[in-house]
Amino acid sequence: MKCPYCAFGESKVIDSRPAEEGVTIRRRRECLSCQKRFTTYETMERLPLMVAKKDGTRQVFDKEKLVTGLTRACEKRPVSTEAIEAVARDIEQELQNRMEREVTAMQVGELVMDRLRDLDDVAYVRFASVYRQFKDIGTFLDEVNKLLIEK
Repeated sequence: MKCPYCAFGESKVIDSRPAEEGVTIRRRRECLSCQKRFTTYETMERLPLMVAKKDGTRQVFDKEKLVTGLTRACEKRPVSTEAIEAVARDIEQELQNRMEREVTAMQVGELVMDRLRDLDDVAYVRFASVYRQFKDIGTFLDEVNKLLIEK
């Protein structure tokens, strides 16, 4: 790591600690030449995660799109923005941990449904009705009955 003051190429790490909820590592460094201190942030390099859609198209995974869908499902429900963000972050992290460069929209949808089932029943049914494309009231009732049996 080059020193921002004298451009010397070597420094020593004085202190390391997690930052940004463990996604980044903050390192306090000292230049071996001029002895000035500076801070660096280290993040894991991630390959873009691609989502294969039902129609055959592919697009880059977008966490904000996920948050939007979760927010819409949780609208007018007692679910905090922080909880929605946490669910989106957990899903993104789980997908990244799989070490696959491509996932299907179905895999993402199932992860969302799993998390919503634990978070809020009404939000779960709302999301399921759109995700599974309920065509009639019978399909809707079947999903509600499954939810009731699980609880």
